[in-house]
Amino acid sequence: MWADLRVALLSLALVTILGAAGGSRVAAGEPNQPNRLFEMRTYTANEGKMEALHARFRDHTNKLFVKHGMTLIGYWTPVDGPDAANTLVYILGYPNREAREKSWKDFMGDPEWQAAYKASHANGPLVKKAESKFLNPTDYSPIK
Repeated sequence: MWADLRVALLSLALVTILGAAGGSRVAAGEPNQPNRLFEMRTYTANEGKMEALHARFRDHTNKLFVKHGMTLIGYWTPVDGPDAANTLVYILGYPNREAREKSWKDFMGDPEWQAAYKASHANGPLVKKAESKFLNPTDYSPIK
């Protein structure tokens, strides 16, 4: 079920991005780039922590991702199923794997992120489980 959901979310992301960008550009005004790397991350929130997780992304994480060179592709929550109430799926884009590693290292070391992370854990951890999958666009993908 999760595999089908992830494929559907990725397809929806690409359709949404291309539709909003007129088919020639991708999220955040970034042009298509050969060999770009995408990362799909799935977070399972601890019981009662989903709203706090959304707030952390909305208020802190997104701007720090951009600050550290990550392209925000999109964020989704499942519509139905047993994990719908506690799952967040998002996709980030990077020029390549090396850029991804540098971006995450810089992000994790950012004092603003460390403060936001610590504050968001004041009443316990937000995330129970985090999964990451790296994706390369196919030669026929409308987004690269």
